[in-house]
Amino acid sequence: MTTAQAIMQPDVASITVRDTMETAAQRMRQLDIGALPICDGEGHPVGIVTDRDIVVKCVAAGVNPRTTTAGEMAQGEDLLTVDIGTEVDDALALMGQHQIRRLPVTEAGKLVGIITEADLSRRLPDTTVGEFVEAVCAQHLPASTDQGSQ
Repeated sequence: MTTAQAIMQPDVASITVRDTMETAAQRMRQLDIGALPICDGEGHPVGIVTDRDIVVKCVAAGVNPRTTTAGEMAQGEDLLTVDIGTEVDDALALMGQHQIRRLPVTEAGKLVGIITEADLSRRLPDTTVGEFVEAVCAQHLPASTDQGSQ
């Protein structure tokens, strides 16, 4: 069977709990990515910050991105991760059940990679990817307003 290691991005960039949201935004811009795992001082993932988090939870809320740390943004969130040896089907089920688009991969508790929607689309059959997208986006889809043909 295929494991998380086979489909993950092994060269995952991350930030530390002490980095500011401004640093996170600059790093995302530099790397042309939309999310960064947040790790403690020993490399254990404790959260993820997205470009949307920076805009909605920081800038739009009037919080200063130059002084707000990634650790502050990660508080209160239970980060889901999978071990490098986890079966892909189990990782997909976890992502679908919790409607998450990014899943950090660990080995001995330390960040070694990340599984994203892009990784899934490059490495899995179209039907599997379609089912995943449907599961993750299900609650965000608008209700049908189709009232039949007129």
